Amino acid sequence: MRFEEFVDDQMFSPALIADALRTTKSEIAATLGLGKDAFARASRIRARKTQTRLRQMLEILHRVEAATGSPLAAYAWFRAEPLPGFGGATPDRLLREGRAGEVHAYLDRIAAGGYA
Repeated sequence: MRFEEFVDDQMFSPALIADALRTTKSEIAATLGLGKDAFARASRIRARKTQTRLRQMLEILHRVEAATGSPLAAYAWFRAEPLPGFGGATPDRLLREGRAGEVHAYLDRIAAGGYA
């Protein structure tokens, strides 16, 4: 995944991300804890919260893609893999709770050869 592939008009494009992950914009919005209409208007797509969540998701997917083998597998991991040490919370749930930094810290520990 290259971040520039998902940028259109100087912002992350939910449509480009959804196409790459073979899903819908609605599913992406739900995964990120955004309302159904978060991607309905350009002003809402440009909103700081929307762009931040899209960026955080892409950063995490980028980090795990090498281990999972593909962007699709990385997205499945992001949505479904319960992380040890977080009470079974998945990375997408942690992101929705504003805890993306903790997902990065978890990935840093794993990359350093540690355990969760």
